[in-house]
Amino acid sequence: MSHWIERLGEHFRSAGVIGHAALVVLAILVLATAVSFILRGRIPEKAAHEFWARTRAWWVMATVFFGAILSNEFVALALFAFVSFWALKEYVTLLHTRAADHRALLWAFLSIPVQYLWIAQDWYQMFLVFIPVWMFLWLPLRLVLARETTGFVASASQIQWGLMAFVFGLSHLAWIAQLTPDRANGIDGRGLLLFLVFTVEMSDVLQFCFGKLFGRHKILPGISPNKTWEGFVLGVVAAALLALVLRSLTPFSVMETIGVALVANVAGFAGGAVMSAVKRDFGVKDFGTLLPGHGGMIDRVDSLCYAAPAFYHIVRFYWL
Repeated sequence: MSHWIERLGEHFRSAGVIGHAALVVLAILVLATAVSFILRGRIPEKAAHEFWARTRAWWVMATVFFGAILSNEFVALALFAFVSFWALKEYVTLLHTRAADHRALLWAFLSIPVQYLWIAQDWYQMFLVFIPVWMFLWLPLRLVLARETTGFVASASQIQWGLMAFVFGLSHLAWIAQLTPDRANGIDGRGLLLFLVFTVEMSDVLQFCFGKLFGRHKILPGISPNKTWEGFVLGVVAAALLALVLRSLTPFSVMETIGVALVANVAGFAGGAVMSAVKRDFGVKDFGTLLPGHGGMIDRVDSLCYAAPAFYHIVRFYWL
């Protein structure tokens, strides 16, 4: 009984700290909304509309995100499992699949609740190897049992890549969220998760803003023409410095906060660039229409597919 009382106390203390962080995010969203109105008529209409669309999308996502992490572990776990499911669905919808792939795709989707079950059971070893090892071994065999060799390599590689990016990569968000102070050296995983999402998404927004204002030299003109060196450098650095406002949620010193945020932001940029290349290959502008006019689920979490694993394993190596 005393253990549960202690856990309940930790929950309320953490909720108070995260509540203060939520006020910081609210202030930034209000500021972004005001800026979007100020920019109308002062920058090209297309850029102003895109900035406003991103701001509205983050109002929605911030509300859902804080509602989940401030409720309980089950709700947060269910939210992240849904994110993985919907992202994988968007990806699979764009694939040129064969009839022989259907059973393997079913197994791919069934792996999502299993992956999140390992998180719920706090079984780190299975969480770490289930998709990279066991699903990697099973899915090609399932395709072999379909007895169709034409297109086999393309199907096996595409399905496994989708699992790695949208289930394994994104499931690190859920693993971070379920960390509790009593088994993570006093670290509250929800605070770490908020820090990660805040810095990566602020980096994405600031890269866009600085790119529109100062961008001259394109990084990947054939893949993501809106990304510039000026926007990348200024956005990544500014977001890392801005992450200091949430340092109280982490075990990091000032310099560690900036360093970890820089790594997460660069990884987030890499994730966005890779997903842009995927869209170019598929010949689509957005992965879906989950948020009308704002793209699909993958368009909103592309940065986190790379940033979440990179961030977590750095934190685990040095602080857990």
